[in-house]
Amino acid sequence: MNETQKFEDSPRGRQLQAFNRLLDVMDDLREKCPWDRKQTIDSLRHLTIEETYELSDAIIRQDMQEVKKEIGDIMLHMVFYAKIASEQQAFDIADVLNSLCEKLIFRHPHIYGDVTANTEEEVKQNWERLKLKEGNKSVLGGVPSSLPALVKAMRIQEKARGAGFDWDDKSEVWKKVQEELTEFESEFNITEGQSIDQQKATGEFGDLLFSLINFARFIDINPEEALEKTNLKFIDRFQYMEEEAAKDGKRLQDLSLKEMDIYWNQAKNR
Repeated sequence: MNETQKFEDSPRGRQLQAFNRLLDVMDDLREKCPWDRKQTIDSLRHLTIEETYELSDAIIRQDMQEVKKEIGDIMLHMVFYAKIASEQQAFDIADVLNSLCEKLIFRHPHIYGDVTANTEEEVKQNWERLKLKEGNKSVLGGVPSSLPALVKAMRIQEKARGAGFDWDDKSEVWKKVQEELTEFESEFNITEGQSIDQQKATGEFGDLLFSLINFARFIDINPEEALEKTNLKFIDRFQYMEEEAAKDGKRLQDLSLKEMDIYWNQAKNR
């Protein structure tokens, strides 16, 4: 077996062959398929967002076969964007990958340079300092404005921590949570019939959520993932209630809360 054959049969060789095959398929689709010919960067955008959420769902479920499938779908979109850009003579996939490699090398001077970073925290701080050198006016400038609010809060707090703006101890963060909870509660501590200052209560609730997300970060809980798992758990239990009520010839919406609680407890105790 010659050296070329050895390389082609190696893991890296098979990976490069597979990526080259994807590029060939993309060329064929763009040339021959009416739907693929019609697509633009703008038309693909909402589909890419949908695929990203599908990958997130597969990761939450720990379904590795689905993770593989969704990674493939997103990979197709990345190649598709680069193909369209190459047609517009803006850039091609090689430009994308080389630019990425250059950025990663620049932002990892502890690997490719003479900077020392022995902890994850030091790496993050170096990362944020280097991004400022690249022209970002603010540490928070890299947080996409279109991110969902909960994810955005996580990223804002992580970025601020990278700049050294953070609490020293989780007990201080928990005190802040309790403080915000008290302030939020005070907005509803009113006599019967008295109207709530909705704007102020909304602000206090936002502060409470932000502090809870901050505390979750301190104890290594991903709040978005935690909430999604609770969503899935609630859906599972609620659908169980519907199914069991139907087996008994009942509709859930016709039951009292006390009757629903019986089914709910059954769902919890399965």
